[in-house]
Amino acid sequence: MSRIAQVIVLAPYADEVMEPLTRPDDARSWRGHFEPLDLFVGGWVIEFNRMEPRSGLLDHLASLPWPDPGRVQVLIHDEEDDCFGLWMIHDGKLVEVPLPRTQRFHSPAPPTDEFVPSPGYLYGHHGTGRARYSVLGAQGKARQGTAPDRSCWSGAVHLRWVWDLNPR
Repeated sequence: MSRIAQVIVLAPYADEVMEPLTRPDDARSWRGHFEPLDLFVGGWVIEFNRMEPRSGLLDHLASLPWPDPGRVQVLIHDEEDDCFGLWMIHDGKLVEVPLPRTQRFHSPAPPTDEFVPSPGYLYGHHGTGRARYSVLGAQGKARQGTAPDRSCWSGAVHLRWVWDLNPR
């Protein structure tokens, strides 16, 4: 599955913490390196072109010795998302912070482990009070509509599996 994701880390006074992540390191479970952003508050960005090379990134970021963990913000934008999702450190873990007027939609998990599950899609509400979605069906045809209620939205647990716990 080919998907693009951008990750921005905002963390004041964290240049020393992020400096090793600005260099490639094959020992990490995720691939690539962050580029510094020219901001007065510390900021770094990385772009991923496939899902596999980013597994473990959230756990890695959460484990770093941040000078002020409560001020670390991680913004994640997957190619199908309407907006960036916000993640912050809470009790030592990066967790998704619910954004007003947005919902994360998850397609059913694949029937086998042959493909990595989708991290879901972050959609904004569009006037109806329900989030819109588009799902690619088994025959390759897109199905669109609005979520009937919150029961079909499963939150960030599934997304964390794709980013951090997937062994691939």
